[in-house]
Amino acid sequence: MQNPFHKNTGALQLQHPIAILLVILVSLLIGKLMSSSGISLIAILLVLPFILIFVNRVFHIPKIALFAIQFAGYFINGLPRYTGPAIPFGLAADGLFILALIAVIFKHFYQGVDWKPMLKDVSLLAAIWMGWIGLEILNPEAVSFQAWFYTMRGIALYFFFGIPLVLLLMRSPKDLEIFLYIWGSMTILASLKGAMQQLIGLDFAEQRWLDAGAYETHLLFGKLRVFSFLSDAGQFGASQAHALVMGGIIAYETKKMKKKLFFGVVALLGLYGMLISGTRGAIAVPALGFFTYLILTKNVRLISLGAATGVAVYVFFAYTTILQSNYQVARFRTAFHPDQDASFQVRLENQRILKSYLASRPLGGGVGHAGVRAQKYVPNGFLANIATDSWYVLIWAENGAIGLTLHFFILFFIVLKSGFLIMYRIHDHELKARMMAILSGIMGILLANYGNAVMGQFPTSINVYFGMGFLFLSPYLDQIIAKEKTLGKDSFSLF
Repeated sequence: MQNPFHKNTGALQLQHPIAILLVILVSLLIGKLMSSSGISLIAILLVLPFILIFVNRVFHIPKIALFAIQFAGYFINGLPRYTGPAIPFGLAADGLFILALIAVIFKHFYQGVDWKPMLKDVSLLAAIWMGWIGLEILNPEAVSFQAWFYTMRGIALYFFFGIPLVLLLMRSPKDLEIFLYIWGSMTILASLKGAMQQLIGLDFAEQRWLDAGAYETHLLFGKLRVFSFLSDAGQFGASQAHALVMGGIIAYETKKMKKKLFFGVVALLGLYGMLISGTRGAIAVPALGFFTYLILTKNVRLISLGAATGVAVYVFFAYTTILQSNYQVARFRTAFHPDQDASFQVRLENQRILKSYLASRPLGGGVGHAGVRAQKYVPNGFLANIATDSWYVLIWAENGAIGLTLHFFILFFIVLKSGFLIMYRIHDHELKARMMAILSGIMGILLANYGNAVMGQFPTSINVYFGMGFLFLSPYLDQIIAKEKTLGKDSFSLF
């Protein structure tokens, strides 16, 4: 018989090997931060209690770490403008993914973790892609492990962690709703911050960042390409366009008035953010995103109406000069005339150079070795001095024709199976609306990837990978909703 007066205190729980390992890792991290970034012990001690409380909550509810990653993804690449590059904020996502995994193991240590929910075909594909990227370390063209380490995270690691952990931990319609509300809320904040930059001006850190060299791409003809608190205008534009598709579809489909209003605001501010970013490639997101939605509805009348609208929009941009005096409209109009776009011609020339170089390199030039960002690690590398711009060109340059083929196979499989699940396996209207919104947004991002490498950066990468996880989880969520309906419950109510 268990002694009722005996309880496992926090001190006793710290005897667990995993807890001891965590204490050691935290101590090493604190020492590293103090030595490399100049952060004072007082500052660390002030923040430490909040970190410990957060870690405690994660160990009780591991999915909190995933929501924290989604939230933090909007700030990770913008914070260095204020703190400097010494603090590696980018590694925070890695730590949170690992923390979530450790928390799951620790929480179910004695009875064992049920890994079955994450054992799906999409998880296998994520593992295969991670394995391929891992093997790229052995690429004879690669010369920098550091370049591989920092680059592979956005290309493969978050994909590898994100989808399986969503399948394992976010197994409730409410989890899906929280994911969408965080996404929508951060979209609103990002557009409001962008409006401040556009209408009021930049703060000291943003101006310093611009003066340090970012003005070359963010100040064109005296007009600012707004970037909000994200990494750059390209990511801001694509992210807001992504939210435009997600919010617009849910607002149109949902029957709940409060949610219709919220997601309608998300869509409108997403559109506004996309326009003020001046990111021409971002227009591909709503173009293919809404077209995908029309196909998924299987509604002939809606498809016809959407096609007519699409033609009208194309004619407006490609064959008229209406609103040409508006800078945003004029800039987006240039995307419909690539033959007159000097930057597009430069990209084509770079691709011709890469084609010749990669003809004898089927494995590519090595992960982290291509594009401007590679100059930090291999400044004299051939690929480092050729702008890749496109996500697919980046994958091709670093992984060769074999890697690019594998990447396309994985993406096509995910998209096609997700479409099949939405059209033939999901019965609840509200769930189907959300899945159509997620898949349509992903399709838009996949097209926008041709112009810019947006999928490998925060926050788009997390919203895409988590969204993929929910798509493959949708048949299970549909069953839960059906059961809860018989009990008179609203599966998507957060309160």
